[in-house]
Amino acid sequence: MYVAVKGGERAIENAHRLLAHERRGDRDVPEVSLAQISEQLSLGVDRVMTEGSLYDRELAALAIKQARGDMIEAIFLVRAFRATLPRFGATESVDTGAMQVRRRISSTFKDIPGGQILGPTFDYTHRLLDPQLAEGFAPEQPMTGEASMAATPRVTDILGRDGLIEPSPEAEADSIVGDLTREPLSFPADRDLRLQNLARADEGFLLALGYSSQRGYGRNHPFTGEIRFGEVEVEFMAEDAGFAVPLGAITLTECQMVNQFKGSATEAPCFTRGYGLAFGQSERKTMSMALVDRSLRARELGEEVVAPAQDEEFVMSHSDNVQATGFVEHLKLPHYVDFQSELGLLRKLRKEFAEAAEVPLMQEAAE
Repeated sequence: MYVAVKGGERAIENAHRLLAHERRGDRDVPEVSLAQISEQLSLGVDRVMTEGSLYDRELAALAIKQARGDMIEAIFLVRAFRATLPRFGATESVDTGAMQVRRRISSTFKDIPGGQILGPTFDYTHRLLDPQLAEGFAPEQPMTGEASMAATPRVTDILGRDGLIEPSPEAEADSIVGDLTREPLSFPADRDLRLQNLARADEGFLLALGYSSQRGYGRNHPFTGEIRFGEVEVEFMAEDAGFAVPLGAITLTECQMVNQFKGSATEAPCFTRGYGLAFGQSERKTMSMALVDRSLRARELGEEVVAPAQDEEFVMSHSDNVQATGFVEHLKLPHYVDFQSELGLLRKLRKEFAEAAEVPLMQEAAE
C-alpha cells in the first residue's frame, strides 16, 4: 500500500483536473456521446465488456470515454464497478445452438446445415483507408441484415456423428462451477476456471500465445470448425416460480476449433476441441481463446508440455491485463526508500570491490 507524499494532495487534485481537461479536448469539437461510442465503436465496447466481465454497453461506453480510449484502463473501470454489484445468483447455461445467427462460418466444410453466413466482417475488405468516412459518408443499407431465426446445428456435430471428434463434455446437473472472481486461483485448475480466465484475459496476450502454438510451440494444428455470432436468450431459475424466467438476450461470439490428436494407448486417433466464447462480436478473441484452451489441455490428453501456451500456471497467472497493468504501472509510484537502500548497498559493494582490488596491486608494488 502506497501513501501519498505529505503535501502532494494539491498536486494530485490538479493532475485530475488536467486529465479531465485533456479528456475533453478542443471545446470547438462536439463532445462524443455514449451512444456514439456504443454504436460506432462497438468492437471496442465488446472487448471492454468481455474482459471487464460485465455485459452493459452503456457502462462500457462510459468507461471508454472516461479512459480516453485506453482499453485496459476502461476494462479496469468496469471491473471496479462490477465489484460493487450485488450477486443474486447464476443464470442457466445459454444455448448457443439456438442462437439467432448474424454471422456463421466454417473453414472445415463448404456446405454446412443452415449455410455459411458472412455477416459483418473485415475479412474481405482491402485494408485501405477510406477517405469517405472522414467526410461523414453514409453507406447504403445492406440487402439482408436480419438475424436468422432458424436453428443452426453445430458443425462439430457432423464429425461427432461419425465418432471422429471427441464428445462435447456434458456438465453434471449438480456440479458446482468454480468462480475465480470469488475464490483465489490455485493449480491445477479445472477447465471451467481456465475458460473463465481466458474469457477475461487480455486479447493481445492470447493472440500471441495462440499464434505461437500455430508456429509449432505446442504442436497445435487447428481448423476453424465454426464461428458464430448472434443473440442468445438468458434465463434465470426463479425458485418461487419453479421454472426458468427469460431475462433478455445478449450478443455473443462462439468459436469451436478442431485440432489433431494422434491418440494414445487407450484412445483412438480423433479430432479434439478448443473453445472460445465472448460478449459481442469478438472473433479474434474467441479464436485465440480456443487455440490456447486446446493447448492447455495437453496434460489431459497425455501430451508433453513443452511450450508456454501449454503451461497452465504461466498462462493463467499472466493473462489478466488488469493485474498486469497494475504491477507494471506501480513502478511509476514513489520508490524512494527502496531505491536509496539499493543505492547504499551498491556503494558499499563497490567500495569493498575497490579495496579488494587494491590488495594485489600493493603486493605487486612490494615485490
